[in-house]
Amino acid sequence: MPEKKLPVNPYPLGAHCEKEGIRFSFVSQVRNCGVILYDLKTGEKLYRLPFTDEERIGSIYCKYIKNINPDEISYQFYEGERLLADPFARGFAKSAPYGKRREESSLKAVFPKQDFDWEGDVRPLLPYRDCVCCCMHVRGFTKHASSGAEHKGTFLGVIEKLPYLKESGFTTIELQPAYEFWEMETKEEIEKDAAAERINYWGYKKGYYMMPKQGYAAGKDAAAEFKEMVKAFHQNGMEIIMQFYFPAGVRACDIPEILRYWVLEYHVDGFHLKGEGLSVGLIAEDPFFSDTKIWYDSFDTEAVCGKKQDYKNLAFYQDAYMTDMRRFLKGDENMLNSVMYHMRHIPDGAGRIHYFSNYYGMTLADTVSYDYKHNEANGEENRDGSNENFSWNCGEEGPTRRLKVKELRQRQIKNAMCLLLFSQSTPLLFMGDEFGNSQKGNNNPYCQDNSVTWLNWNDLEKNSELYEFWKKLVSFRKEHPILHPEKELSVMDSLSCGYPDLSYHGQNAWKPGLEGSNRQIGIMYCGKYANHGGNEDVFCYLAVNMHWESRKLGLPKLPKDMKWVRCIQTAKQETEEEEKQLSGQNTAVSCRIPGRSIAVYISVPRGEKEK
Repeated sequence: MPEKKLPVNPYPLGAHCEKEGIRFSFVSQVRNCGVILYDLKTGEKLYRLPFTDEERIGSIYCKYIKNINPDEISYQFYEGERLLADPFARGFAKSAPYGKRREESSLKAVFPKQDFDWEGDVRPLLPYRDCVCCCMHVRGFTKHASSGAEHKGTFLGVIEKLPYLKESGFTTIELQPAYEFWEMETKEEIEKDAAAERINYWGYKKGYYMMPKQGYAAGKDAAAEFKEMVKAFHQNGMEIIMQFYFPAGVRACDIPEILRYWVLEYHVDGFHLKGEGLSVGLIAEDPFFSDTKIWYDSFDTEAVCGKKQDYKNLAFYQDAYMTDMRRFLKGDENMLNSVMYHMRHIPDGAGRIHYFSNYYGMTLADTVSYDYKHNEANGEENRDGSNENFSWNCGEEGPTRRLKVKELRQRQIKNAMCLLLFSQSTPLLFMGDEFGNSQKGNNNPYCQDNSVTWLNWNDLEKNSELYEFWKKLVSFRKEHPILHPEKELSVMDSLSCGYPDLSYHGQNAWKPGLEGSNRQIGIMYCGKYANHGGNEDVFCYLAVNMHWESRKLGLPKLPKDMKWVRCIQTAKQETEEEEKQLSGQNTAVSCRIPGRSIAVYISVPRGEKEK
């Protein structure tokens, strides 16, 4: 059997610098392959260097070249006469402007600069119980003229809006694909019945996974701008989660290496993994990622989440909450048991991300404004996108001048916000939902690089009441740890204090009416099970009525020195009679909640007035 000398250091794939030179590693089934070096300034071809059989192990060719300056060259690989861009490139010498086609044969890889000053950057490692998440598209977030950003549609534009994100209470930002991908579809990617020219605005396709997207950079150095963004967020105690989409054809063995690179090179805080055939279990069990957030549809909780953890990094990311809570919001029957489960559920050993809307499907405002999807602008005769949106237009399809419809829609958005932030796992909004952003009923705007998907910041002033309500809810949640516990509440009186940590109520206290026709529920959180500033947290009662008519709900009797006070409401209510009742005898009392509305009551010492 012939002997073969093994090459040294075939990994990482692509090209990397070593002491006095550069090591090139290329995966190929073609024997006639190699690397071409170019002068970075002039583009002139310098060397065409074939790989030899002695430089091959398996299907990886590896060549070490001494005495070349990585700051002065670019490179490509070749197979026969075919020129190939390095799939593991860290950057390209030139990149076409956003929305322009690129040919792979013209892409020459370069080496990123290594002089970025992180200024002692530290990842915040926020626990899931303290996170409030926002999913955003980097370009769409600030591209609209109304954003007021100097660097619209870029990583720097996101930095400009960082004070807004912090004021809004967001701690953790989830980015739709922000690694390099070609947004202009090839002829092979475009369906026969679709438009001849189409943009993939979202970017859920195979990409060049080792570099930030140049089209999202204000200047020529996307890597430096992405790092500036991450550093700025970390300096404000906030996190960046990267979505990564790996379609069929991406080798599962390459994925962990890609993710490790982003942690080490770009200091990102976590990943939301999407795609086909992912070996998520291997990533979840990899000790390298034990303090990196990993979001996915599901995990083998017994094998992974059941192990002792210093930092809970895994989180379930599923649509079940969105589907059931939307149905409840619009008034469907037989939803109370699902609502109770979704609002309290936290998986053992893992987090859970819950949301009313996301980049796919309707925005929160569109969920209460449209009965049907309106995707005509996508050029697919409205056949694309889900037909099941679990939405309700509140009486009129789309934009309206009717004040009653407008008022109901805004109340329904407030109701959704309340349900979202009083659910005890980790809440997430899609960008702009906090101030009523609309995509005109389009529930699949993957190809819309325009005002459909660009966030219209004029709505922030237009819907300022809604935005202030969102901030009030986020602040309320943050102030009361009983609303965001580390573990799922047990619905039991484990302290023997006379109250369970979580309890449910109907027309009468302690008796939840769970009949299918009922659409109202009282949910009480007992602050004795949580610490607030060194003291017990308050009792908090969420009175929810998704019926179209008003309903009574019973409030339990409090300790003798306490009384109930209403502090939040989504509909206007008469207060005089209720205030008299609540401040009266120290017995169980009831409150009448208007149709399709929510009210929040907290316990306060007797003599203290409504906030």
